[in-house]
Amino acid sequence: MASREETLTNSGKSFDLTGAGEGSGASVNVGQTERWVSAIGGGALALYGLTRGSLGGIALGILGAALVQRGVRGHCEVYKAMGFDTTGEGDLRHSENVSVRGERGIKVEKSLTINRTPEELFRFWRNFENLPRFMNHLESVRVTGENRSHWVAKAPAGTTVEWDAEVYNEKPDELIAWRTLEGADVDSAGSVRFEQATGGRGTVVRITLKYDPPGGSIGAAIARLFGENPEQQIDEDLRRFKQLMETGEVATTEGQPSGRSASTGK
Repeated sequence: MASREETLTNSGKSFDLTGAGEGSGASVNVGQTERWVSAIGGGALALYGLTRGSLGGIALGILGAALVQRGVRGHCEVYKAMGFDTTGEGDLRHSENVSVRGERGIKVEKSLTINRTPEELFRFWRNFENLPRFMNHLESVRVTGENRSHWVAKAPAGTTVEWDAEVYNEKPDELIAWRTLEGADVDSAGSVRFEQATGGRGTVVRITLKYDPPGGSIGAAIARLFGENPEQQIDEDLRRFKQLMETGEVATTEGQPSGRSASTGK
């Protein structure tokens, strides 16, 4: 018999989330956490769609029902067609360079030219406690030891996620590469490079980030639905970093606190 934590009860019916579902005939290829996110997120999405009373709401309701079924059965036809499986346990932190283990996770790469020297940008970024000044999704970064720090970030629905990270590769004025440590809410690895732009026109700042969001790929899709898109976030972070380093402050919108000078330490 499944434990209480392994059973989702909905409208008086209990669904075992440990198997593919009675009589389904389909193999389980969706990980346990991802199934819970699918079932719970799908139920919320279906309820939201039905309350809208429109064609768009009906479409959301159908999508939500499909997500609930995906969570209950633990099977995804798209994953099957791609030969993809998220049921295995994998540690994303033991990769070389900036990769998440295997084909898991989501990868984002962005770059922007900033009219400052690589030395200036590297020095400012390497003091990780500066990062919340232009990364709006970060609440705080606290240095905890040599090459180690503790991060707190905003998450959907007013929640937060926390993790400890280490710098495992560093080239002064050129490269900072980091990865999360054991017990992180979000497994990730990334790097930022500072490359001299052609013609002496500043520095190309290049960010590479690969991470496995809570709930896997479906968790990322639900996060995007509620406005948490990592690609858009990094784009906006880079633009604010450019503003801060070139003008000394970040342009703000109504209701946000004013930017602080880049010349003043945190």
